[in-house]
Amino acid sequence: MARRKAPSIPDDLLDQLLGGMDAASALNSPDWMNTLKKALAERALSAEMDYHLGGDAEAENSRNGYGRKTVATGTGKIDIEVPRDRTEVLPV
Repeated sequence: MARRKAPSIPDDLLDQLLGGMDAASALNSPDWMNTLKKALAERALSAEMDYHLGGDAEAENSRNGYGRKTVATGTGKIDIEVPRDRTEVLPV
């Protein structure tokens, strides 16, 4: 019998993400997949903004709310909230 490859994401985390749904049902549910895609995209964009704002101590940038974007995916369109920043222009 072939050995099972160790999962890259722990089973207990996947079980939590599935919320009691079996994997086959989740794969056939565009709503569930789109919710996961939305959460991952927004988390990545927020991390990128954290990196951008935290990189330069002299910068006068700060967070300035969120904008909305619609992204087309293989399972349909999702609306994501994209973080914005504000750059203060210093007088010359």
